[in-house]
Amino acid sequence: MTSTRPAPAPGAGGVAPVAVLSADALRANAARSLSTSGGDVLAVDAWGHGATWVASVLADLGLDADALDPTALYGLPGARTRPVMSLRGRALGAKPLLRGEGVSYGYTHRAPHDTTVALVTGGYAQGVVRSLGNHASVWIDGRRHRIVGRVAMDVSVVDVGDAPIARGAEVVFFGDPALGHPSLEEWTDATGLTAAETVAAVGARAVRSVVA
Repeated sequence: MTSTRPAPAPGAGGVAPVAVLSADALRANAARSLSTSGGDVLAVDAWGHGATWVASVLADLGLDADALDPTALYGLPGARTRPVMSLRGRALGAKPLLRGEGVSYGYTHRAPHDTTVALVTGGYAQGVVRSLGNHASVWIDGRRHRIVGRVAMDVSVVDVGDAPIARGAEVVFFGDPALGHPSLEEWTDATGLTAAETVAAVGARAVRSVVA
């Protein structure tokens, strides 16, 4: 999605991956983002956060966008502020994976033992970089689970072990580490992309939704 304004949240039955934007985090970060050097916080559609939305929040606060540091404003790695963006999908279902069986295209992962895998929404079409497969984790129901195999266009496969995963369960690809979520820094380490490149791509490709 490439609109400059975040979309409304999908209905309860929606399963499309969502780039969730925290208005509270943006407002709190803005007060801590003043910088003498400043930065172009509205570039690349406000680094994927939605330039129209970000500009309106800053205007309400009476802040000049040119005087803010984007790393601090958006809570990117290295800043002591909360992440504004998190990427969330949904579990579509789970099935057994037996020892030796392969996962996804090319079978880059084969189960070392009997386990269970879940198919979750979120793939490279929404900014979940393919190299995250076998290297990154997601957060479901308070626990971390590893992405296994190659990331597909719209879905990923996650090894959930013996955890009971309900259809429709929320899946956090990255978010606030203070809540236990995988961090954006883990993505940059796994992919070699910068945090700015990552959030800009996710914000442009996934549905965006603003929450308090």
